[in-house]
Amino acid sequence: MKPHDSVALTDFVSYASPEMIARAASFHESMKRRHTIRYFSREKVPQEVVESAVKTAGLAPSGANHQPWHFSVIASPQVKQTIRIKAEEEERAFYDGKAGQEWLDALDPLGTDENKEFLETAPYLIAVFAQRRGGVEVSDQKKNYYINESVGIACGFLIAALHQAGLGILTHTPNPMSFLNDVCKRPNNEKAYLLLVVGKPADNATVPTHATIKKPFQDIASFF
Repeated sequence: MKPHDSVALTDFVSYASPEMIARAASFHESMKRRHTIRYFSREKVPQEVVESAVKTAGLAPSGANHQPWHFSVIASPQVKQTIRIKAEEEERAFYDGKAGQEWLDALDPLGTDENKEFLETAPYLIAVFAQRRGGVEVSDQKKNYYINESVGIACGFLIAALHQAGLGILTHTPNPMSFLNDVCKRPNNEKAYLLLVVGKPADNATVPTHATIKKPFQDIASFF
């Protein structure tokens, strides 16, 4: 095996079985209260909360540890308005037939449409970009590996961290999302991956009944 530098694992915390079970169950119960919402409060959220969540996302595992992601955090009302205008342009085309009837039928139970008011209402938008080239050093221009998988895991970390802080999240993917590169001043070697809408739920927030239907455990897991 090729020799490599390493450091001792000193910060891992081990738990006895009863506490392991309790902690896993507690996290599951917390995540059961995570819902995708489309109605946000305009109440301000401390930037430090979002910063901590993004730092958590940056700890996600990635191909060759290249960390092929960038998170653009947007609070400016003017920038959010620009994003809404551009996103709704794409969404109108989507709902006017670009998506295809099968896709529209799949979305119908959720009640979504081309109106994306939440893009201006929520205090924060987080545009997540996937980097085609990079590396551990910011100046690196190496080929990145398992980009979608790595960025997807980081987004999972980010969503969980925001939820644990008491915030609501919407995953939004206008198609195409290339306009986000211009708005967020990101280079061409990055591709917009996801737009997260972040804030506290509005007092009248609802969740589509269809979104509460989750597959039973026996249908999503197998043990051998």
